[in-house]
Parts: sequence; structure tokens; C-alpha cells
Amino acid sequence: MQRKSITLYIGAVLVSILFLMMIVSFFWTPYGPNEMNTKIALQAPSWTYPFGTDNFGRDIFSRILEGSKTAFLVGITSIMIALTFGFIIGGIAGYFGGIVDEVLMRIIDSILAIPGILFAIMLVSVFNTGMQNTILALGIMGIPTFARVIRSGFMQVKEFDFVKSSKVKGAGSFRIIFKHILPNIFSQIIVASTLFFSGAILAESGLSYLGLGVQPPDPSWGRMLSEAQAYMTNAPWYIGITGIFIVLLVLGFNMLGDGLRDLKEKRN
Repeated sequence: MQRKSITLYIGAVLVSILFLMMIVSFFWTPYGPNEMNTKIALQAPSWTYPFGTDNFGRDIFSRILEGSKTAFLVGITSIMIALTFGFIIGGIAGYFGGIVDEVLMRIIDSILAIPGILFAIMLVSVFNTGMQNTILALGIMGIPTFARVIRSGFMQVKEFDFVKSSKVKGAGSFRIIFKHILPNIFSQIIVASTLFFSGAILAESGLSYLGLGVQPPDPSWGRMLSEAQAYMTNAPWYIGITGIFIVLLVLGFNMLGDGLRDLKEKRN
């Protein structure tokens, strides 16, 4: 098996396992994710509590399961926002070109002038904290990424002979975009989405770690990491296990995106 195939395979396995965990959390967790029992606070991993308990006596395994819903919800919905507006902006700029392209791309460049995480912090600070505003901030942060990818794809595919032939035959812009251009850039969008997902997870974890993202009682791996920091010496499993799951999810989507990109380049 080639290295590129191994990267894609490992990424797919990691993402599938964590996605399965998220699905399971909808129907079952060993204990209530927010169920507190201070008598068992900071217990080490055991058969009863596989990942141990936190400083409030909550089962860390149950909270990891519940936190996976937050991670995937934030990732998927922020991608939907970024992709929707990125497709509109990038598609219009790439398809029509000229002054329209210049104006839209200067707007995108102005957004890119601010580092992504700082832009997200600014938006969350303005619109207040919480899951919805975190998703909105990350979605807006991702619009330039998708706009540039889609613009590039449109500019390339619209010059193909079969697209020009469709225009000569009288095909409208709507038909050309959705029947000819979009199917030919779909793989690029998928690759960009998988790579953006990992970035969104890191950004959400960072915001929640700083107290600017998802707020209690909603479990967030970033928030759990922040809470665990004070107990690094007497409960190292708390911060270690939480950090491992963040790394696995980010690594999984990065490897999946890299594998899909390599596969696309090989086919080309």
C-alpha cells in the first residue's frame, strides 16, 4: 500500500471512529455528562470510570462522548456557512471576472488581512459568547478560504472547450454553473472542506479554552482542557485524555484531506 493510500486510510478510520462516538452519544452515555458527585472527584481511570472523573466528579468518558457532538456540530455548521457564502462570492467572481472579480476579491483580501483566530475572537467579543455565535464566527472566518478555492476552479473550468461549446449552443449561466462547472470542482470543495473542518475544531477549542466559545453546561473539549489545566499534577489523565481526542480529530481530518488531495492529483 502506497504512503498516500495509508494517509487516506488512517484519516478515514480516525474520522469514522470519532463520528461513530458522536452517533452513540445521541443514544447512550455511561453517566449523565453533567451529573456531579464531588465524593468521587478526580478519580483515576478505572473499570467504573474508564477515563476517570473531573474536579466535579463528572464522568470524563461521558463528557468526551457528549463533547464530540459539539465538535462535529460546530465543524459541520461552520462549513455550511463558509461554503454557502464562499460559493456565492467565489462563483460570481470566477464566472464573470473583470471588475466584479476585482471588487469581490479585494473584499476577501481585506478579511484575510486579519488573522483568522483574531477575527473569530473579535466577532465573538462583539456578538457575545455561546455555541451559535462561535459557529457564526468560524463560518465567517472560513468564507475567504472557500471563495478563493471556488473562484480558482470556476476560472479554470469555464475555459474548457465543453463549457464554451455549451455557451455557443445557448446554455444559460445557471445551467453551465451547476451542470458543467460545479461537478468538475466538487473534489476541490471536498478537500477544502475536510481541511477547514480540522481548522474549525482547533479554533473552537481555542475559543472555548479562553472562555469565549461554547459555554457550560454544553461540554466542549476546549473548555474541558481549560478546566483540566489546574489539575495537571494530581489528575494528569484529565488534561491528557481531552487533549488526545482533540489531536485525533484534527489529525484525522488533516490526513483525510491530504489523502483526498493526493488522490485527486494522482488522477489528474
